[in-house]
Amino acid sequence: MGVIIRQSIKGTLANYLGILIGFFTTFFILTKYLTQAEIGLTRILVDAGVLLAGLAQLGTNSSAIRFYPYFKDEEAKDHGFFGWTLLVPLVGFLIYTLLFFCFKQTVIQVYAPKSPLFVRYLYLLLPLAFCMLYQAVFEVNANVLMRIAVPKFVREVGVRLMTLTVYMLYAFRVLDLDRFVWAFCGVYVLAMLCDFFYLLTLKKVSFRIDWKFVTPALRKDFLFYTLFMVTAALAGNIMPVLNTFFVGAKLGLETTGVFAIATYIAAVIEVPYRSLGSIAQPEISQSIKDRDIEKANRLCRSVSLHQLLASSFIFLIIWINIDLLFQLIPNGSKYVDGKWVVLLLGLSRLVNSTLSVGVTVLNYSKQYYYSLLFTFILTVSAIFLNVRLIPIFGMSGAAAASLCSYLLYFALLLWVVWKCIRVSPFSANQWKVLAVALLLLGLNALWVWALPLRGASMPLALGEALLRTSVLCLVGTVLVYVSRLSLEVNHLIDKYILRKQKP
Repeated sequence: MGVIIRQSIKGTLANYLGILIGFFTTFFILTKYLTQAEIGLTRILVDAGVLLAGLAQLGTNSSAIRFYPYFKDEEAKDHGFFGWTLLVPLVGFLIYTLLFFCFKQTVIQVYAPKSPLFVRYLYLLLPLAFCMLYQAVFEVNANVLMRIAVPKFVREVGVRLMTLTVYMLYAFRVLDLDRFVWAFCGVYVLAMLCDFFYLLTLKKVSFRIDWKFVTPALRKDFLFYTLFMVTAALAGNIMPVLNTFFVGAKLGLETTGVFAIATYIAAVIEVPYRSLGSIAQPEISQSIKDRDIEKANRLCRSVSLHQLLASSFIFLIIWINIDLLFQLIPNGSKYVDGKWVVLLLGLSRLVNSTLSVGVTVLNYSKQYYYSLLFTFILTVSAIFLNVRLIPIFGMSGAAAASLCSYLLYFALLLWVVWKCIRVSPFSANQWKVLAVALLLLGLNALWVWALPLRGASMPLALGEALLRTSVLCLVGTVLVYVSRLSLEVNHLIDKYILRKQKP
């Protein structure tokens, strides 16, 4: 776990630096200088690009991690494994480019009434998706080489700094709207190139494919897995961006902009999983390949516990300060309707980040084909609930649809993982984490009831929020330490806060 911990810490630091930049950009630049419709436009462009890129991967992200242990050979440059990861997505991109042109008119008809600005820039989706596709491919290559920190820095910090620059140029009218959208998409070109040149510096990748190394049995397994992942991707890549598309089509880009701001807030909860989850995947894949169920259980429960622990604290900090947050951001009154979206999406992010490690286990096992069924259940239930709930509850209905869909999905999937593989992410300490989180929420409610500050000046409200959050976090940290929920967390507290030395 040494490499995992080091790379995870570096990746997490990059994530949180990116969060700080993203926080400033989202809440003090976007809300001040962009209209709700323009925010909605950037959100739907990115989500559409992510969807096309995810479909075009043809399962490369999962298959690369699953099959890399078979190719791993430093002297032979991994038998051209890098070349394979370039070729397969290229085929996928060509296929989905053809499909894009086949269905382009249908997309225009759906979005033209409520979101004409999106239709205006629809032609930029293909180059945007291409860059996102290969940025993801280069990241997964770095991942299997246990070098995820730099690609994480590019994605979480580099992209945000570049987009901040683009936003500022638009804010001061250096760029008009057309050039702004072009520059916004150009950020992903630069990010892709940064990851590519970083991989070259590692000197562990080769463009030359060793065709002879791929035995008939390995080829058959790879093709079957890839065909399976192509089918799964049709549903799996739709789910993360489904809400944006429904809100954009049914409620328009202005509401999409409000929904986007709420989504940005809730997304902070999943940040730790982006590092810990991704860097642990190769280890989990190796343990499943070696049939080391004990190690797989230990890894999964450790990842799940620490995800729940970190995500619960982040969720707590966000929710107890949500009203103040909407007061602080420029034009906050235009976005305050997203408060309950934050709550519902925050809970769904909490569930997803805590339990997604179970999906990793299933995908890298011999029973990976079961995940296709669960992915379709997740997507179909989300589509059904979005259709039913958005007309009744608006954008809060879209958030509720996500939460309910994820609860159903993980309940079924984790039951099968336990029955078939005997691996589970659950542990007794998770219940203790939830108890601590509920206790802190109760203490917060008691504090607010005992010391009401409605109508207080902004400096006083800020000071009170900082004090209350600090006290609650301190109480939570003490409870976690005393109850020994995590030996790793206790070790970090001993080493860096209490300055205890090992005997």
